[in-house]
Amino acid sequence: MIEAAEELGKSAGVSKACRVLAMPRSRLYRARKPKCPPAPRPTPGRALSVEEKAEVHQTLNSERFQDCSPREVYATLLDEGVYLSHWRTMYRILEEHREVQERRNQLRHPAYTKPELLATAPNQVWSWDITKLKGPFTWVYYYLYVILDIFSRYVVGWMIAECESGELAEGLITATCAKEEIGAGQLALHSDRGSAMKSKTVGQLLVDLDVAKSFSRPYTPNDNPYSEAQFKTMKYGPTYPDQFGSPESARDWARQFIHWYNHEHHHTGLGLMTPAVVHHGLADAVYAHRRQVLRAAYEAHPERFVRGMPTPPELPNEVWINRPQSDISAVPPPAPTEPGAQTVSRMPGGQAQRSLDAAEHLATAGKAVEQPSWTESIDTNFSPELSQNA
Repeated sequence: MIEAAEELGKSAGVSKACRVLAMPRSRLYRARKPKCPPAPRPTPGRALSVEEKAEVHQTLNSERFQDCSPREVYATLLDEGVYLSHWRTMYRILEEHREVQERRNQLRHPAYTKPELLATAPNQVWSWDITKLKGPFTWVYYYLYVILDIFSRYVVGWMIAECESGELAEGLITATCAKEEIGAGQLALHSDRGSAMKSKTVGQLLVDLDVAKSFSRPYTPNDNPYSEAQFKTMKYGPTYPDQFGSPESARDWARQFIHWYNHEHHHTGLGLMTPAVVHHGLADAVYAHRRQVLRAAYEAHPERFVRGMPTPPELPNEVWINRPQSDISAVPPPAPTEPGAQTVSRMPGGQAQRSLDAAEHLATAGKAVEQPSWTESIDTNFSPELSQNA
């Protein structure tokens, strides 16, 4: 690069050559005048000689002082009327021989593997966690266990208990798997490294159910993002109380909140659909109905949609916990219009569509707002959430 800049600079000038090659001029100037290596530092006249350094090093490594610190050696020799050097000089001599290090056994943290989990449909990957709910008195807490499907964000199982226990978690996981009819080898269960999650009781249960287990890295809450986000939605909600008077009141409140979260909360990460709609396979019907409503609105007043016919937000095809970097780099660039934006600004030929009159608008809107077929199957497809009282 430097040679090319020098060659081009002879005819076009240094400034233009560097601009064409996208190289700063300072780099070229530094290459023309490289820095000379620093001169060796002179040895002070008061420094120890080579023989004196060897004597200090031999004394420090002698059988008498091999387990003593330089300060200890310095004080002991000083009491005996012997002065070799200051203890800081002793440290420098040891450092020259690479003999200054921690002598005690140090804890070496293992390198934990980043969990990478992919879900393309409900009941493939679940995430579960436990959070504390304040009780009526200081140091009194109730524990909310929540199992969440990461693809649909649907709370498939939950429980209120007065303690954090592997045995209670075992019962909740068993009942939830039975309720969702989880087959062998179908599910991966992800969690952090809490005591209940790492207990032998839960570990043996997952082996018996043939459920793959996955754990977050220590002190890495981003490895369990969906459970953490669900708890934040819960605790930042306007109905979340400051404290709960009893386990029964906590259980009653949690039952109402989880019903709202599953059946009424329109999730941004789900294309503004509710977790229950996605979990029970009704997303396509809901999307088609929304598109029909938007089409009717567009046909009624196309002049209000300057970018053409609007489209509803789409449901993601896959959900990741820690998407691999190779997959992130391979993702194609986004389309010119984001989900929910309009697609085309004008009709072919550059003419805008005409507006419908009042009668045509009412007829078109009436067709769009007719009761869709998918709403008839909601009550039969939605089963109540699992609540295990402890």
